Amino acid sequence: MSYLVPSEFVTKMVDAGESKVHMSTRDTLIRAFMAGAILALAAVFAVTVAVQSGSFLLGAILFPVGFCMLYLMGFDLLTGVFMLTPLALLDRRPGVTPAAILRNWGLVFVGNFAGALTVAAMMAFVFTYGFNTDPGPVGEKIAGVGEARTLGYAEYGLAGWLTIFVRGMLCNWMVSMGVVGAMISTNVSGKVIAMWMPIMLFFFMGFEHSVVNMFLFPSAMMMGGGFSVMDYLIWNEIPTALGNLVGGIAFTGLTLYTTHVRTAPKRATARPITP
Repeated sequence: MSYLVPSEFVTKMVDAGESKVHMSTRDTLIRAFMAGAILALAAVFAVTVAVQSGSFLLGAILFPVGFCMLYLMGFDLLTGVFMLTPLALLDRRPGVTPAAILRNWGLVFVGNFAGALTVAAMMAFVFTYGFNTDPGPVGEKIAGVGEARTLGYAEYGLAGWLTIFVRGMLCNWMVSMGVVGAMISTNVSGKVIAMWMPIMLFFFMGFEHSVVNMFLFPSAMMMGGGFSVMDYLIWNEIPTALGNLVGGIAFTGLTLYTTHVRTAPKRATARPITP
């Protein structure tokens, strides 16, 4: 069977959340590092395609290749564990506690950031020939994105901060749908199609993804972006991560879990009166 019904794949979501909470520190860090690195490469790929072709839509269409690769390999993104691990807590799985979930989130954050930062440094080195030349059109585009998505938000104060937060929510609504997409089919083509659609949507709409930003902003700073580390943290990474957390669990995790696992009692129907 190539498709699992919701009651089946939502159970797989809870199982996955429990498994991630109990995973060893070493395995969690390695899987998170690889996920951050692969998604960073996909972001470079998408920006390169967009710059060279002049079509951001084409870049968005091709960006999900990285997401599909990393989830087919069983690697973990912070946005995914934000959605999956709380479900194991709600389902009262043994050993799943708030402290254990926070530990998992912390390890995945560190691993994702290390992987994304590694690729950021490597690509900055490549674009500038060892920091000896200007970064070129693609590098300049990345630097420009970094400034626009930090200082551009800061201009609007609290409204700008809340805008990032909402964009983070919308992002992980779609990204967590992609995580679920990897579970609704038992063959590779089905998984890829199900993952591809929401990831393409989030990227084209310019929503904020905490792990993609772990690459974009350090890379932009290495190539001359005119903003600081504090600008990046306060005016992007922190509100983005918080928005990702709320969007993933509220729009995807809870809606699926409550309607397919902890369903409400069925509505009683009136019986016809017989003479």
